[in-house]
Amino acid sequence: MSMATIKPLSDRVLVRPVEAEEKTSSGIIIPDTAKEKPQRGTVIEAGPGKVENGNKIEMSVKKGDQILYGKYSGTEVTLDGEEYLIMRESDILGIIS
Repeated sequence: MSMATIKPLSDRVLVRPVEAEEKTSSGIIIPDTAKEKPQRGTVIEAGPGKVENGNKIEMSVKKGDQILYGKYSGTEVTLDGEEYLIMRESDILGIIS
């Protein structure tokens, strides 16, 4: 059985969120209810870009980019037991280099 894949359309990207830290640097364990929602992730797939007023607008992000995104951005999807987000490129705040 092959793994399912998602190819984002237009200016959408498929992102694998980075898990929130489970412990503080001093070793205090953070309960699930107090964890910050992750705001970093890795681009797994990027759409082809969008067409606006007849002009194609290329994507600024590509597969493999480490990104920052808004706290409540995207739509959560589960694929083969893994959690991902699909969001518009405009929800991405920046690329981490």
